[in-house]
Amino acid sequence: MTVSDAKAPTFENALAFAQDLIRIPGLSGNERAVADRVLEEMGQLGLDDVRRDEVGNVIGVVRGVGGAPPVLLNCHLDVVAEGAHEDWEWPPFDGVVADGFLHGRGAMDIKGPLALQTYVAASMVGEAQGDILVCHTVFEERGGLGMKRVMEGATFAPGAVVIGEATGGDVCIGHRGRGEIEIVLHGVAGHASVPGRARNALDLVPGALQAVQDLASSQAEDPVLGPATLVATLVEVLPESRNVIPDQVVITIDWRVLPGATHEDLVRMIRQAVEARLPEQTDGLAVEVRVATERQATYTGQHETRDLFTPGFLIDAGDPIPQAAAEAVGSRAGNGPARLRPWGFATDGGWSCGVHGVPTIGFAPGEERFAHTNRERLDVEDARWAFSRYPHLIHALHRTLGD
Repeated sequence: MTVSDAKAPTFENALAFAQDLIRIPGLSGNERAVADRVLEEMGQLGLDDVRRDEVGNVIGVVRGVGGAPPVLLNCHLDVVAEGAHEDWEWPPFDGVVADGFLHGRGAMDIKGPLALQTYVAASMVGEAQGDILVCHTVFEERGGLGMKRVMEGATFAPGAVVIGEATGGDVCIGHRGRGEIEIVLHGVAGHASVPGRARNALDLVPGALQAVQDLASSQAEDPVLGPATLVATLVEVLPESRNVIPDQVVITIDWRVLPGATHEDLVRMIRQAVEARLPEQTDGLAVEVRVATERQATYTGQHETRDLFTPGFLIDAGDPIPQAAAEAVGSRAGNGPARLRPWGFATDGGWSCGVHGVPTIGFAPGEERFAHTNRERLDVEDARWAFSRYPHLIHALHRTLGD
């Protein structure tokens, strides 16, 4: 397909593409149909080297006309579960535009921004001073397997990465990481009619939960990212029976960590806190602390057992990349540069910057408060404005990287 034959890279077409994507469900590991649709659109837009990699990431390239280092644009293909459809104001997979908003699962996290990034790249064919790498990844919602593989491979060497997670038009420069730790309480199972023959693992739950609260009250704080936080989010009992005394209870801890934290650090601190509350376990009761793991299978057939740790990162707001980005984007009100701030949640930028050191920023329309809710929506006029600012952002990044 020649550039003259390609689909027009307009905002209206990008919005229609976002609607199409919302109509295709795609949880982590089941992104194939979404990926197929993105590959089709990239081809129609005239991007070069359109393909999927071994784990299912979708990739396209706009060749630069100059020698500036590449800029990588990234969103993710997967979404979280939608929950009960009757709880939504608009059906989660209809892609409805109403009352000035695009509604549905993925509207702002992240199919709307994915459509904008893809179309912006296509609009810059023959203009970009360096390559634009468009790479939309799998499994972001479950620890970032897709981006991890991209950054570990030799395919790309981007000078900067732009993540399309919602920023409300600000430029985001980092976020806390996320660790998932499990406290496993062991006992001896028995019939509920003869409790004396068992050792109830539930007896250890109060002490374990108090240990989590103890640790949560003494977390370090970063002046930009704020404090690290941890909270118990799930209690699972095994065996699951109302007339059996359980021999195992698993308490899941969601820990939002500052950059530099490791899983070894988290396990050690949880273990110390638990030992302080439950110093001696005898007669069949015991406590184990471990990193949560998950066996992940990509839609392309790749399998990997991995932890669910997402690294944090933070770029200095005074560095050239965020400064250039803020000036190029400008504020939504038109009264100066964009605001530089961190995200409240974790993104694939933890892999690109936190682990691999590639300067990474975020820019996209959308309000973080709608992410993962049954009110998910994207303001259409905010999206139109972001679409108009993206080329300025990419040009500024190429100029800064080329200096």
